[in-house]
Amino acid sequence: MPYLFNTVESQPEMLKTVGVKSVGELFDQVPRELRLDRPLRLPPPLSEIELESHLRNLASQNVGASGRVSFLGGGIYDHFVPAAVDAIAGRSEFYTAYTPYQAEASQGSLQAFFEYQTLICELTGMDVSNASLYEGASAMVEAVLMAMRVTQRRGKVVVLGSVHPEYRDTLTTYVRHLGCEIVVVPTPQGTADPHDVARLIDDRTAAVVVQHPNFFGCLESPREIFAAAKQHGALSISIFDPISLGVLRRPAEDGTDIAVAEGQSLGIPLQYGGPYLGILACRQEFVRQMPGRLVGETVDRHGKRCFVLTLGTREQHIRREKATSNVCTNQGLLALRATVYLSLLGPRGLREVAELSCQKAHYAAEQLLTVSGLELVFDRPFFKEFVVRGRGNAAQRARSAGFDIGPALNRFPTLATEFGVSANEWFLVAVTESRTKSQIDNLANALRK
Repeated sequence: MPYLFNTVESQPEMLKTVGVKSVGELFDQVPRELRLDRPLRLPPPLSEIELESHLRNLASQNVGASGRVSFLGGGIYDHFVPAAVDAIAGRSEFYTAYTPYQAEASQGSLQAFFEYQTLICELTGMDVSNASLYEGASAMVEAVLMAMRVTQRRGKVVVLGSVHPEYRDTLTTYVRHLGCEIVVVPTPQGTADPHDVARLIDDRTAAVVVQHPNFFGCLESPREIFAAAKQHGALSISIFDPISLGVLRRPAEDGTDIAVAEGQSLGIPLQYGGPYLGILACRQEFVRQMPGRLVGETVDRHGKRCFVLTLGTREQHIRREKATSNVCTNQGLLALRATVYLSLLGPRGLREVAELSCQKAHYAAEQLLTVSGLELVFDRPFFKEFVVRGRGNAAQRARSAGFDIGPALNRFPTLATEFGVSANEWFLVAVTESRTKSQIDNLANALRK
């Protein structure tokens, strides 16, 4: 709100409304020794024009959001967000809506969730999607817990070492007291050998978790891995990048049982790490064990189309011991943003974004390889992200020139141990459709200098 009314005439009226006689009386509840009784050292008063100019100058010193060019990766990306996403998601009927405890009375919210579910199913090829979860890491954990319920196995979960290290840490935290063994498949070459994965799957295995493209940006072989999982009755969990599905096979086509993702790339800005969007979709046969909520379509007594909360197996809806998860809400506003984004782009637009990201990432890799002291860590096909090894503090040199690259892999203790990565040697570089050729060239020149 750019302006708040607070005049000499309005102050007595406000004080009377709250039942006090003075502004000082408002603070009587604060102990006197904690009050600041000395005069404030404020500068001389400014006119509105002068004050606005002063604040703009102060704001211009904060260059973290708009003054740098982001090549940051690791699961959150600087994709372009069309203006219509902000315009629609910012409408008051959406922006102020809360979790509908009397769901059927909130037809607008339910329809938005229904459209979101439909788009996620079309995107992934899966049969059913829930009405969203918190974010990618917890969505992956919910998928693992769901697989345990379906298979009635808690003994073992096989996870590729190329899965996001923070996702793996989250899973370890969740299953710590369930007696479940987390078996990590080493990926020293950036991807897993399907035969190595197959040897670790047995009849105790509840789920096999694959990220494709993986944390390093490389492309795995999920179809072969999931075929091996099916032979032992284990469920296959695929962590996907929504944008990558513009050019890669959909999870359902690889034999995935449960598909999960971080939905930040679908029209959600970076915003300091959250809130973001957890995507989960599965095959029809597992719907009764799906966490969260499912919105369905029906007709009312007059035969008109309407929407209902078809499934809500949360502790708020059914007895605690029968709940499938403790997910207490969904990311409705962020799911709406993803719905608007996907509707605007359509299949052709999503393919263009994916192709541009892929092509620009490969161009960036070629340019960085011309810089002395830089090399690609993994010789594997990649989508829009890759790992670079650099001597010296390359990330700091880039930052000094106005570019953000990373994160450095030594930021993640799990990877630092598995790969023996020393400080600042390995770092991620991610390139989206928002990056230009000149920005990529300037990054390479900055590192070259």
